[in-house]
Amino acid sequence: MTIEDPLVSRHHARIVLEGDRAVVYDLNSRNGVKVNGGPVKDPIELKDGDRLRIGTQELVFCRVEAAPNASAKTTGFLRHCARCRMPYPQEAGSCPSCGATEALDEETLSGQFGAAAQQIWSVQLFLEVLDRALTLERFEDVHRILRRATVQVEERIVRGDAIDAPQLAKLAIGAARASLALDDSTWAIWMAQVYRRVPLVMPEEVVVKLAELAARFPHDLAEPVEQLATYAETVPASPAEGPAIAALERLRASLAPGGAPIAASKPALS
Repeated sequence: MTIEDPLVSRHHARIVLEGDRAVVYDLNSRNGVKVNGGPVKDPIELKDGDRLRIGTQELVFCRVEAAPNASAKTTGFLRHCARCRMPYPQEAGSCPSCGATEALDEETLSGQFGAAAQQIWSVQLFLEVLDRALTLERFEDVHRILRRATVQVEERIVRGDAIDAPQLAKLAIGAARASLALDDSTWAIWMAQVYRRVPLVMPEEVVVKLAELAARFPHDLAEPVEQLATYAETVPASPAEGPAIAALERLRASLAPGGAPIAASKPALS
């Protein structure tokens, strides 16, 4: 089976049927195979309902009985947490990340796929693999992962779909980390440009990363930051977003001819 995914190796995994058993093998793939969140190091026998992660794709292994079995469990659906927005199995009852019991029931992440949930799940997977690629200094993978993730964002913008603000912020911070690690302003410029194409104020923590990048690439970012700050003046903002707008204005002033450089700092905690 061929999976169109840049994170899937040419020969990534093998599932072998042995009698009534199904066993999964990792074929020394670059990004590994996971079963129920755990990496596959040795061959693992699959059980009904097991979730198999290959690249950014998640497959659910189902055992089809010869006759209906009233006691057999369903494969279930993934929900995403209303508080931290992380995906988790519906049968878990509460989010394992933050403990919240509230979930957005109208959007499941398998079976009946909600569009917003699909975006959240996809970007979250990209961020997980991006973090691993940066840690391992696999910079070719870093570029490929970011290209794939940003294409999804661009497609949603072109279609006029809603953009999930927290996920865009996480992706922007991931792009900032990549720019710093690669010593390349490409993804830094993308950060400034993408926030000029959505009706969102760049969050303060993202502005902080942008300021760090501006200190590294002042000439490359002077114009994109100027354009972003001008655009931000036209976006309806809440009082809570005032510090982010002020931080962006300070960054613009620092990059203007004769402007005093500013040091990137973390936003104050309230």
